[in-house]
Amino acid sequence: MIVDDDMFLHKVLEKILLIGGHEVVGHSYNGSEAIESYVKMNPRPDVVLMDHRMPIMNGTAATKEILAIDKNAKIIFISADDTIKEQALEAGALDFLTKPIRSKELFAMLEQYT
Repeated sequence: MIVDDDMFLHKVLEKILLIGGHEVVGHSYNGSEAIESYVKMNPRPDVVLMDHRMPIMNGTAATKEILAIDKNAKIIFISADDTIKEQALEAGALDFLTKPIRSKELFAMLEQYT
């Protein structure tokens, strides 16, 4: 599942993930939408790729909410702002990738957490 307010990034990430043999099962464009989508998913996504700065609800708040619903959720933060890495990890994210994303790093994390 991809959660980011940048539609172009959704397309780029999906292409990268497909090349790596992964399927994108959901797209959300803000934290509130991510929670709503996550609750409805059955089965749940193996991993949620979560941005931080988004309208309506940011990624750290959404991460906390998703983990309150499902303590086994696996969330990887993806943000251009590496100063929020500690905040993301404290919210419960498993790991943090800095934009621009390097596919090799993304695939290594996905292999580690799925």
